[in-house]
Amino acid sequence: MTAPVDSQNTVQPQDNENIVWHRHHVDKSFRAKQKQQQPCVIWFTGVSGAGKSTIAGTLESRLAEMGYHTYLLDGDNVRHGLCQDLSFSKEDRQENIRRVGEVAKLMTDAGLIVLSAFISPHQQERQLVRELLPDGEFLEVFVDTPLDECEKRDPKGLYKKARAGELKQFTGIDSEYQAPNIPEIHLHAGNASVTDLVEQCLQSLNERQIICL
Repeated sequence: MTAPVDSQNTVQPQDNENIVWHRHHVDKSFRAKQKQQQPCVIWFTGVSGAGKSTIAGTLESRLAEMGYHTYLLDGDNVRHGLCQDLSFSKEDRQENIRRVGEVAKLMTDAGLIVLSAFISPHQQERQLVRELLPDGEFLEVFVDTPLDECEKRDPKGLYKKARAGELKQFTGIDSEYQAPNIPEIHLHAGNASVTDLVEQCLQSLNERQIICL
């Protein structure tokens, strides 16, 4: 059976009384118990070149080695599929984060520890993702790297293009980045090694009883 549509032939599930949420016997608590872990979203935010993906990837490797079930959602990777139809306009960037938040929520429902690495420049967008999850399951990690250090790294050459005016609305240059006020984990990543930063994350996860060291 196809979903009912409105007069403009667009599906409106949020207003459709025929679409309901089905509760299944195999639920989040069952999957978490099966995996023997506490599901959560570890949300890395910071400007381009801050080191989000590198730190998140290394942390995932450490967690996997310890036997935890994880999945890493990376900003570039999701634009090859889930968000390939989105541009880099303000509205599409917000939609990009909304979609990722919903996917991360589904993955925690599967009992996973989800790591995400996205600039996610606005506090409001990150708060929306936080509100999708129960208290304690959204851990905001601020990868705090000075802008001049990020420009020196410039792994994709994006800062160079932004400074030359070839790339508009680039976060940190001509588009605002709103740093987290009180992140669960604050990584001062300018001169610190990836190893030390990942260890800091592990210690925090241990203190919050997400993992056991």
